[in-house]
Amino acid sequence: MSSDFTLVAEARNDTGKGASRRLRRLANLVPAIIYGADQEPKSVSLKANEVAKAVQSESFFTSLVNLEVDGKGEQVVVKDMQRHPAKDYVMHIDFLRIDKKTKIVMHVPLHFINEDTCPGVKMEGGSVSHAVQDIEISCLPADLPEYIEVDLGSLSVGENIHLSDLTLPKGAESVALIHGEDHDLLVAAVNAPRGGGDEEEAAEEPAAEEGSDGEDAGEE
Repeated sequence: MSSDFTLVAEARNDTGKGASRRLRRLANLVPAIIYGADQEPKSVSLKANEVAKAVQSESFFTSLVNLEVDGKGEQVVVKDMQRHPAKDYVMHIDFLRIDKKTKIVMHVPLHFINEDTCPGVKMEGGSVSHAVQDIEISCLPADLPEYIEVDLGSLSVGENIHLSDLTLPKGAESVALIHGEDHDLLVAAVNAPRGGGDEEEAAEEPAAEEGSDGEDAGEE
C-alpha cells in the first residue's frame, strides 16, 4: 500500500502535560510521538488544521502515512489517538514506524453491504445487528487494507456471520483466530422481527375469553 497521506511535523524537546497544553493552546499544534522499528522514540508536533483535515477520512487510520520531520520522511501508521472528551479536536497521536518486512497489528473497520436486500430483512422482516465495527488483523504494511467488506446478502432470519466467515485480503489474518477456534467472534446477525410473540398471544386471548364466557353461561 502506498502512502496516501503526508503530514509535516517538527521535532520538539519539551515534553510532558504542561508542554503539550501549551502547544495546543498557544501554537495550535498537536503533540505526537513516533516509535518502533528499533529506534528511539521521537517527540514531534503537527499543525492542528492539517491533522483535523486528515482525521476526517476513515482511511487515515489504516493507511501508511508519510511523516516529514524536519525535512526527513518516515513511513508510519496511526497506532493511537486521543481526542478531547467534550470538544472536537485531537489532543495527541501515537505513530508507529513501519518496517516493510515486519508484520503490524492494526484495527481495520468493517463495511457491511447488502443489509437491506438480504432475505432476512427484505422478505422476512428481520433486522441486522452488528456485534463489532472493526477487527484486529496482522499483516505486512504493504497488505494493510483500508477496510474489510462483510456481505450480508445471503442471510436469512436466525443466520449470522463470524470472523471465520470473513474474506480477508491476501497476507492478512485475524488476530483473534490466531488464538484458536474458541475466539471465532460473532460479527453480525439477522434477528427475527420484534413483537411476533405478543401478537400471537393477543390473538389467542379473545378465543380463551369466549370459551370462558360460554362455560359460565352453561353453568347458570
